[in-house]
Amino acid sequence: MIMKSDIATITLLPEHFSRAETVIASFAGLTASTFRYSTGVAGLRIDNGVGVIELLPFQGQQIWDATFNGRRLTMGSMFDEPEPTQSYVGNYGGFLLHCGATAMGNPSPADNHPPHGELPNALYHSAELLIGEDEHGPFMGLSGRYRHTVAFTHKYVATPTVRLHAGSTKIHAGIDIKNLKGSPMDLMYLAHVNFRYVPDARIVDTVADEKTGYRIRSLLPPEETLSEEYKVLRKAALADPGLHKRLDGAQAVEPELVMSMDVAADPTGWSHALQVLDDGSADFISYRPDQLDHAIRWMVRNADQEAFGLVLPATAEPDGYLAEKAKDHIRQLAPGETFRCQYVFGALDASEAAALEQVIDAAREAGRRV
Repeated sequence: MIMKSDIATITLLPEHFSRAETVIASFAGLTASTFRYSTGVAGLRIDNGVGVIELLPFQGQQIWDATFNGRRLTMGSMFDEPEPTQSYVGNYGGFLLHCGATAMGNPSPADNHPPHGELPNALYHSAELLIGEDEHGPFMGLSGRYRHTVAFTHKYVATPTVRLHAGSTKIHAGIDIKNLKGSPMDLMYLAHVNFRYVPDARIVDTVADEKTGYRIRSLLPPEETLSEEYKVLRKAALADPGLHKRLDGAQAVEPELVMSMDVAADPTGWSHALQVLDDGSADFISYRPDQLDHAIRWMVRNADQEAFGLVLPATAEPDGYLAEKAKDHIRQLAPGETFRCQYVFGALDASEAAALEQVIDAAREAGRRV
């Protein structure tokens, strides 16, 4: 959880960023530096001694890349560097993308919003480096403010936060979204955390019933665009939804498998999931279903992309505004009200992964008994 603490801030301005990387702060084993990618996009690099995260302070406040203990966690994509665009598919390769907030998901032909809304590549009006110490130890991080105003329609401010602690392989993230309009605001949000798909990894989550707890997304591209291999995979997954956790390492997943999940929380209110590697280490994500009450899983594996959304915590399913409104999945914020959520993700060593797996197993068994 992201807690309040004494925090020093350094205001980040576009002129602070150039092709020459510049260290701007060091604290308790953490170092922050500014730079620009060859595409011109401003980057902030935070090194904590065991890993490095790269963030985009002015473009969506994305975590573009993350590496811990020499292993890159980020999805494989068609993008070597971030592109200066507000197009979702024109810059789709980051580790964390905030999605929403006036709409989210894949729009239907009747929807009028872009894929996953305006937040993924939003142009931030302000950004700041955070330096402080909380219950998890010394940290550096990033925050900022994006104000979204459309006359007669929307007015809100989004304030995301990312913290990386000294010597830790866990990233603490969250977002506040405040309705500044004098009338209620429809809200959708999804945390698009994109791990690299690891063939033959073991998937551990809190879904109690594999037959009913995974629901494969029904919306698909036109039938004529789907390969025979994908049709066979999808038919098998529909018959046995838990199959996606046991795919052969050579199995292509193209265009994608998307599903919603029925998850359980541990006694502290957190739900967790793991992608466990052969050596016992793991990728993980933890979040609170009382804040983000929909759990989405997304996977793709082909010659160009290798990605696994282990859990994408969200306020709704990813079928676009109109479909989710029909399901009564749209949140509403009263004038002046703030939506807030927190989540933690990253890497675990073998002992940490084994300990969290015990927590997951207990939560799953408790969920089965409900």
